[in-house]
Amino acid sequence: YINIPDEVIDVYRIWRPSPLYRAERLEKKLKTPAKIFYKWEGVSPPGSHKPNTAVAQAYYNMKEGIERLTTETGAGQWGSALAFATCLFDLECTVYMVRVSYEQKPYRRILMKAWGAECIPSPSNVTNFGRKILEQDPESPGSLGIAISEAIEDAATHDNTNYSLGSVLNHVVLHQTIIGLEAKKQLESIDMYPDIVIGCIGGGSNFAGISFPFLGDRLRGEIDELEVIAVEPMACPTLTKGIYAYDYGDTAKMTPLLKMYTLGHDFVPPPIHAGGLRYHGDSPLVCKLVKDGYIKPRAYHQNEVFEAASLFAKTEGFVVAPETAHAVKAVIDEALKCRETNEEKVILFNNSGHGYFDLAAYDAYHEGKLVDYEYPEELVKQALKHLPKIPKEVQ
Repeated sequence: YINIPDEVIDVYRIWRPSPLYRAERLEKKLKTPAKIFYKWEGVSPPGSHKPNTAVAQAYYNMKEGIERLTTETGAGQWGSALAFATCLFDLECTVYMVRVSYEQKPYRRILMKAWGAECIPSPSNVTNFGRKILEQDPESPGSLGIAISEAIEDAATHDNTNYSLGSVLNHVVLHQTIIGLEAKKQLESIDMYPDIVIGCIGGGSNFAGISFPFLGDRLRGEIDELEVIAVEPMACPTLTKGIYAYDYGDTAKMTPLLKMYTLGHDFVPPPIHAGGLRYHGDSPLVCKLVKDGYIKPRAYHQNEVFEAASLFAKTEGFVVAPETAHAVKAVIDEALKCRETNEEKVILFNNSGHGYFDLAAYDAYHEGKLVDYEYPEELVKQALKHLPKIPKEVQ
C-alpha cells in the first residue's frame, strides 16, 4: 500500500469513510434473491467520488509550490471537486467545462465559483485551440477531449500553473481505490464478498476505484471467480465499439500516447446528459483488463438508464447522477437474472454521485424529451482513421 499524507487524510475525514448501504427496498421491489450493496460517494461536499483524487492532487501541487491548477470537466463533478480541493490548499483554479454541460447544468458552475474557481465554457476564445475549434464549428457542443486540450494549453503557457486530470491516468485510479478498499473492509465486517462488481465508466476512475481492490484478489489467485461489469452509454461506446490502440488523450494531440480502447481523439459524442461519460478513451489499466477478459463492458441508451434511476429513487430514496444511473441499470438487470436463476448473488456497485444538479435531465426524461443516441459505426470508423501511426514493434 502507499501511505496517504496526513494533510489529505484530514480533509478526507470530512466525509470518509463513505457509507456502504444495502438496497433492501430495491431488492424487495425486484423480488430478487440477490443482495445488493452500494458505496455512497454522494456524501462528499461536491457530491461525488471526484474529491478523492482532487484533494490529493491539490495537496501535492501545493507542496511543489504551484499556485494555480487548470482542468477540464464534463458534467461538472470533477471541476467542482477540484474547485473544492484547491480552495482548501489556497490554490487558484480554472476549469474548462464542456459547453453542452455548461449550458445544461448551470448550478455546477455556480458551485465551482462558490469555491473560488473560474469556469469557462469549452470550446472557448481563451485558448488558441478553442478558437480553432470555434472557427470550424461555431456551434460546437464541445467534448472532454477539446476541454482537456484547452486546459493543457493554458497550463503550458503559465509558469505558475499545472494541469490536473480527474480520470484515466494511473495516479487518479490509485487515489480512487480508497472506495473499494473501504468497501472490502465494510463487507468483511458482515462476512460478505461480492460475486458481481459494477460501475459506470467514462474515463475509468470511479469504476477502477470500486473494482480494482477486488480484481487484485482475482489476479493474485485469492478468489476463483469475480464478474466485473463496466457500463457506458450507447452514445459514447468506447469499450464496446472502440478499438484497442495507442491514441492521444485529447483532441489537440498534446498528451502522451495511451494504449486504450478509443473512438478516436477527435470524436465528438452526441450531447447526452451523462456528460461525465462523454470521453473517447478510457483508463489504460481498465482497458488492459477488458482486453484480457477480466472486465465485461456493457452499453445502454439513456432512456432505459433514467428509467432505472427513477426506480432506484422510488425505492432507495437517492436521486443519482446520470452517469451513476448507468451502473444502476446494470445492477437491476443482474438482480433480475438472479431472480430467474434463483441465485443469491452479492452485487456491489459504486453509487458515484448525487443527481441534484442534474434534475433538468430527469425532467426531460419524465416529459418524454430524452433522445436515445446510438453512435453510427461509420462515424466511429471515420474518427479512427486519424489514429497516430505506431511502428509495429512498439504495438
